[in-house]
Amino acid sequence: MRPRPRPPVKGRGILSGTGIILAVLTGTVVALLIPIWSAVHRPAQDADLLSARTVATQYGPLSELDRDFITRVRLAGLWELPAGQQAEEKGTTDAVRTAGQHLVQGHTFLDQRVRDVAAKLGLDLPNEPSAQQKQWLATLDAARGEDYDREFAGTLRLADGKVLTLAAEVRAGTQNSLVRALADDAGSTVLDHIKVLEATGFVDFAALARDLAASGGPTATDSPAATGPMAGPGQVVPVTPSASPTYPLPPAESSPPPRTP
Repeated sequence: MRPRPRPPVKGRGILSGTGIILAVLTGTVVALLIPIWSAVHRPAQDADLLSARTVATQYGPLSELDRDFITRVRLAGLWELPAGQQAEEKGTTDAVRTAGQHLVQGHTFLDQRVRDVAAKLGLDLPNEPSAQQKQWLATLDAARGEDYDREFAGTLRLADGKVLTLAAEVRAGTQNSLVRALADDAGSTVLDHIKVLEATGFVDFAALARDLAASGGPTATDSPAATGPMAGPGQVVPVTPSASPTYPLPPAESSPPPRTP
C-alpha cells in the first residue's frame, strides 16, 4: 500500500507569505541605509571641491572667478599695450594715434596694479599673450593704412567690451577687497579705452554686435589657486582705492569714414 499523504500543516502558507514580506522589507531598509552610510563614511568630495575653488585670504574669500579676472587683466595688458604702441606709429589719424596712447598709459597702470594684487594673493601670472591674442597682434601687424585703423579699432573694441563685462560682474559679487579695488581700476581704465576707440570713428557697431552675440560673454578659464596666509572672514584687510588715472578724449567722429576703393 502506498503511504497516505500527510495533511498540510496549518499556517505554513501564512508563514511563507510573511517571510517574503519580511525579506522585502529587510531589503528596502538595507537599500535605504547604504546611501546614508556611504555619505557618512565617504570623503567629503563636495567640500574639497568647494575649498579648491574658493580659498580664504587676509583680504577676503578668493573665488575662481576672481582668479580668472586677475589673469585676464594681465593677459589684456600683454597684448593691448604693444597694440597701443603700434597704433601710435601706424595710425593714419590723430584719433587712432591718441587711442594708442591711451592704451599704453592705461595698461602700464593696470599691469602694475595686477602684479601687485597677484603678489599679495600668492598667484602666478602669465608672461605672454594667449594664442588668440597673438593672432590679433599678427593681423594688426600685417594691416596697412585705413585697413589698419579699422582693424585696430574693431578688434580692441570687441576685446575691451568683454573685459568691461567681466570687471562689472566681478565688482558686483567679489568678497575680496583687493579684487574689488582692481575691478574698479580695470573698469574705469577699460571704459576709457572703449570711449577713445569709438571716438576714432572706425568702430562698426553692427559688426560689433554680431561678434559679441556669436562669441558670447566672458567665460571662466583655468586659473592658478591662491596660496599664502589664510584668514577667516572676520579678519579681512580693507583696501584703500587707488587713484585711477584720467585721460582727455579726442573729438568723436559722428560715423566711420567711408572705405576707400
